Amino acid sequence: MIEWIEQNYIELFAAVSGFIYLILEIRGKLWLWPFGILTSGVYILVFYRSGIYADMILQVYYVVVSIYGWIHWIKGGKSEDKPKLPISRITKSLTIKLAVISVILWLALWYILKTFTNSEIPVLDSFTTAFSFVATWMLARKIIEQWWVWVVVNAVSLGLYIYKGLLPTTILFVFYTSMAVIGYYEWRREYKKQK
Repeated sequence: MIEWIEQNYIELFAAVSGFIYLILEIRGKLWLWPFGILTSGVYILVFYRSGIYADMILQVYYVVVSIYGWIHWIKGGKSEDKPKLPISRITKSLTIKLAVISVILWLALWYILKTFTNSEIPVLDSFTTAFSFVATWMLARKIIEQWWVWVVVNAVSLGLYIYKGLLPTTILFVFYTSMAVIGYYEWRREYKKQK
């Protein structure tokens, strides 16, 4: 066991940090963003070493969007009647736009991975990456439906990590998938309170 920990301590650290991030996200706490930056920074290395290249690129995006989300959550809701950024619902128009963006990103990333890398899993790696880009943007905007996108993305990612033998990350994504459902209902409760 000690040998396994010595060989996987970086991934284990990232998984623990990611779990803390998830709890903070469900509770809608501002501290989720620094933990998102930390988790993503470490996962850049983990995914590079595992050859999950689109997810590695996604982690770079997560670092950038975590900075954006942190700033937006601090400044986005500041007014006398709304001291913090409120939870919002997605519009039909935005749903269509985000779906189109997700599919275009998916196809572009799939092509890039298939053509320019030695990825063993270009279809699913590009799928999870594309839809994660959009879900993270939705989180930064505090859109409640981001949780349903995460349910799908996390479930598919779980399969990828099992395939690649990333045990701590697999365990983390079991939690991510199930907790995304809990997150939705927690945010829905908060959404109803803020009306």
